[in-house]
Amino acid sequence: MKAKADSPFVPLNIAVLTVSDTRTFETDTSGQMFVDRLTAAGHGLIERVLLKDDLYKIRAQVATWIADDEVQVVLITGGTGFTGRDSTPEAVACLLDKQVDGFGELFRQISLPDIGTSTIQSRALAGLANGTLVCCLPGSTNAVRTGWDGILADQLNNSFRPCNFVPHLKKAEPCATRG
Repeated sequence: MKAKADSPFVPLNIAVLTVSDTRTFETDTSGQMFVDRLTAAGHGLIERVLLKDDLYKIRAQVATWIADDEVQVVLITGGTGFTGRDSTPEAVACLLDKQVDGFGELFRQISLPDIGTSTIQSRALAGLANGTLVCCLPGSTNAVRTGWDGILADQLNNSFRPCNFVPHLKKAEPCATRG
């Protein structure tokens, strides 16, 4: 698509959450890929958290970020499958003011060439809440790569046309990483 040449880049404050019962920060390749991609694009990592797959802990963390005036985007990896412990979509959906239906649809479409019909088991979702974009992706590094490269890199870039999410996000001053 197109980038509008006269639009100066607007760096966003992004929080990253990994949901996993088994990973640590040292083994969290999907969360690290989000961090690497967003910082390479010029955005700021405001905070990175790793939580076990617990619906209420996930919901509490995401709600805290949604209420934070400095967090503009929350990127979540993990907890979107069908096992008994996977609860990220249930934790997040009730917090959203508006769901971005096309996010999950597009994610599954662009995942099809890589994983075939297994893409139907992706419960990727996104939405807006209090001027914060919240995106939930599967926990694999490949899913994060697909989601960032195929959707998020453009939609978090204010010069991408015909539209992007930046005008819909709360205004915030760029800030340093918290943790």
